[in-house]
Amino acid sequence: MKVLSFIGALAIIVAVAAGAYFFGGFYNVAATQPDPDIVRWALEHVREASINRHATDTPPAGLQDPATIQAGARAYAARGCTTCHGIPGVDGSWTKFSEGLRPDPPDLKEGVKDLTTAQIFWIVKNGINMTGMPSFATAGVPDQEIWAIAAFAKKSPDVPEADYRAWTADVAPPGAAPK
Repeated sequence: MKVLSFIGALAIIVAVAAGAYFFGGFYNVAATQPDPDIVRWALEHVREASINRHATDTPPAGLQDPATIQAGARAYAARGCTTCHGIPGVDGSWTKFSEGLRPDPPDLKEGVKDLTTAQIFWIVKNGINMTGMPSFATAGVPDQEIWAIAAFAKKSPDVPEADYRAWTADVAPPGAAPK
């Protein structure tokens, strides 16, 4: 009984201390400050578990089709994905402001290695809270286009810069005035 009382008291003390730390303003939310290791670790694990649980859509047939990959590259460029994630095969090709995002946006050549196309689709469709990754579904992007972006993103580590530039040569960057 003493052990249970001790564990209960310890749990209450930890909960009160955590509440004081977070709600008392001691936790610094500034993007200029990296998250403490325990917070970073927890957020990464929560994100991975959530994606694994919710990314259950079955990919449509034809995602390996070169036309789908190229359509995904055009959508990736047109929707502004290069702003944060860069151009495949070009280090440092993201927009300067993305360096201020916390956590850093993943470079696609590393960020998609361990993800399935269904997981990438779920991320693009739904976004990720507290990262700057928007929900493309909320922005009105149809599922077919999101699947094409996911197919391109999964293939992007193997796409040469020259191919990407050829596929997206006619795509106006986001915010550009119409011709």
